Amino acid sequence: MKKIFTIILMSAVVFSCKTNSEKKTVIKKEATIDSVTVKKHLYTLADDDMEGRRTGTPGIEKAAKYIENEFKRIGLSTYDTLNDYRQTFTFTDRRSKKEITTSNIIGVLEGKSKKDEIVVVSAHYDHLGIRKKEGQLDSIYNGANDDASGVTGVLTLAEYFKAKGNNERTILFVAFTGEEMGLIGSTHFGKGIDASKFVAGINLEMIGKTPSFGPNTAWLTGFERSDFGKIVQKNLEGSGYALHPDPYVKFNLFFRSDNASLARLGVPSHTFSTSPIDTDKDYHKASDEAATLNMTVVTETIKAVAKGTESIISGKDTPTRVVLEEKKATRT
Repeated sequence: MKKIFTIILMSAVVFSCKTNSEKKTVIKKEATIDSVTVKKHLYTLADDDMEGRRTGTPGIEKAAKYIENEFKRIGLSTYDTLNDYRQTFTFTDRRSKKEITTSNIIGVLEGKSKKDEIVVVSAHYDHLGIRKKEGQLDSIYNGANDDASGVTGVLTLAEYFKAKGNNERTILFVAFTGEEMGLIGSTHFGKGIDASKFVAGINLEMIGKTPSFGPNTAWLTGFERSDFGKIVQKNLEGSGYALHPDPYVKFNLFFRSDNASLARLGVPSHTFSTSPIDTDKDYHKASDEAATLNMTVVTETIKAVAKGTESIISGKDTPTRVVLEEKKATRT
């Protein structure tokens, strides 16, 4: 009887150990960037239901909630002292003179050995809203390329780096508001930071069309202003994807997207783009819809950004601080 009791007791211990071991086993999600997820984000953000995402409208509020929910699903933390993912503030629209309350949406993936060193991955989630014009049937400016494509990149990279789990530096994933009104959201964000802690800014703007350089290429604004671009080029060697300096220097694009708000503080912050902006018939038009974009271009560009910046995020490379000299922009 004693022998039987001992056997039963040992079996219970073994089962208990096995159960506890099984409880501790965590299935790690594979770090991938796929076109299915990319398409879901892009088509949702550029849907007519978002009403063109103009800052201060119900449409952009829908987009904000979508981004918030994705940050929560991915498992990002909130920023600084914020209770949620929103950095809310009020500003006066310089055109209408009306006060508008709006929010940047910020998610944090804390780093490991270098958590006090910060990399920003950003895009603006606002666009032009609804503009009714005589003789124009479509009044919703969906902003699929400008810049639902960039926000799609931010969301996809957030999920990718969260699954990868090896970022030594802290990554802030930011969807900026009010870019179309004059870099409002990113300027507000910049006022509240210690720029010395910010190592790099990775901004995504209009990444849905094949550039003039051909397939599997992108261009970077302000290439000559730091060695950020050269680091990315080195990391992309042998990948089949190439990064080029901005070919549209006369348009002064370095200062026309949210990267500029950090760059003015000395942060090596640059914008990745694929858009042939000099010939893009959909730029700031109601025709900028999801169906006009190439999902392969968007997906491969996001992959290239991930690979090209991995040594910065891992802490291996630190870009030189940006050199500023603003020039008068030529409007397209």
